[in-house]
Amino acid sequence: MDHPTEPAREDDVPSASDRRLANIALLIILLILVGGGIWLANAMFEQRRLDDCLAQGRRNCAPIESPQR
Repeated sequence: MDHPTEPAREDDVPSASDRRLANIALLIILLILVGGGIWLANAMFEQRRLDDCLAQGRRNCAPIESPQR
């Protein structure tokens, strides 16, 4: 077991490339989380809009889009 008074061994110290790789991995994870959160929020807003439309008794709340000619 390592004691706090012992100096750090050479293989325990992370190198600059290790830190860079860890930072890139954390950035990718953060971007995935933010993207997923934005997608989820948009899906919830769209569902709420559709629920509000249906609660008013209207029809064609989600019209089918046809391709332009």
